[in-house]
Amino acid sequence: MPEKKLNVAIFGISGYAGRKLLEILLLHQSVKVNLGFVAPDEPDLPVEQMHPRVAKTIHLNCYNKVDWRYLEDNCDIVFLALPHVVSMSFVPQLLSLGKKVIDLSADYRFSDPEIYGKWYQQHTSPHLLSTAVYGLPELYRNEIRNARLIANPGCYPTSAILGLLPLAKKKILKERIIVNSLSGFTGAGRKPDVTLLFAEGNENSRAYKIGEHRHQPEIEHILNKCGCDVSVVFVPHLIPINCGMLTTMYVEITEDISSDDLHNIYQDFYSEEPFVRIMKYGVSPEIKNISGTNFCDIGIKKINKSLVVVVSAIDNLVKGASGQAVQNMNIMMGIEETHPFYSK
Repeated sequence: MPEKKLNVAIFGISGYAGRKLLEILLLHQSVKVNLGFVAPDEPDLPVEQMHPRVAKTIHLNCYNKVDWRYLEDNCDIVFLALPHVVSMSFVPQLLSLGKKVIDLSADYRFSDPEIYGKWYQQHTSPHLLSTAVYGLPELYRNEIRNARLIANPGCYPTSAILGLLPLAKKKILKERIIVNSLSGFTGAGRKPDVTLLFAEGNENSRAYKIGEHRHQPEIEHILNKCGCDVSVVFVPHLIPINCGMLTTMYVEITEDISSDDLHNIYQDFYSEEPFVRIMKYGVSPEIKNISGTNFCDIGIKKINKSLVVVVSAIDNLVKGASGQAVQNMNIMMGIEETHPFYSK
């Protein structure tokens, strides 16, 4: 680990992902969180008032306006835990100051600005899209090592892409993929919304944005970049838990392979990955086993000659957001990848 601690800034520290980033980084021996920023319409506050669970662990005043000169002199790496379309208003200046940036929004996940424009809005710094690295270590670890700008994947795409990647890399996926995901409420962010009230979500489950969720093109985009010409039908659901995500994928494959060979494809593909665990054949992962961890658990079962069901489970705030962001930071900065989650 580096002798000198990295000075870290968190933009969007008041949100769920920002809070989880802070909690993880407080356990990180190579990092010091010394800058925190909230939205312009939020008041300046000490972080312990914002997140009482970190009281006596850290004292940090968080501000709604960026002091760029202070940031330039006192920060090595910046995490952007900001809403979509907001991050790109900060990234160009951060890069111009020589800072390494890990963006948890969707602003730099698409190499094609037209895709981003269709699902979000016109991009204000499209010239930077080609320089961003999609922060899925299991796919782009070598590129992450030399990156200046990381586009941290979305939670739903992380769960789906990790579940499909071994088959995509073997190029045995047929065109149509059905992805069905169940997510805890923190995936929607920390914002006022009637549909996210306790009384609306408790003892309830519902599908939303069927076939029109913004994470659908992200899943397709990355799988297509792997050489698979596929279309995804994506159906997300909210379930009455805080954190956790269970994703079930229904895929047809072009080869008739045995159940053992199918299972071996997954075991071999992820054998060196510190945060992916393959279940015994036919066993489905469970949310309770990955809650609060940076692990992705994957289960596989062949239904007939061509139909395969893949199930993955992640914590949407950890491997689906802040934990993966810290994993990316470790790779970028030459730190042990599994720190502070566990020691290899």
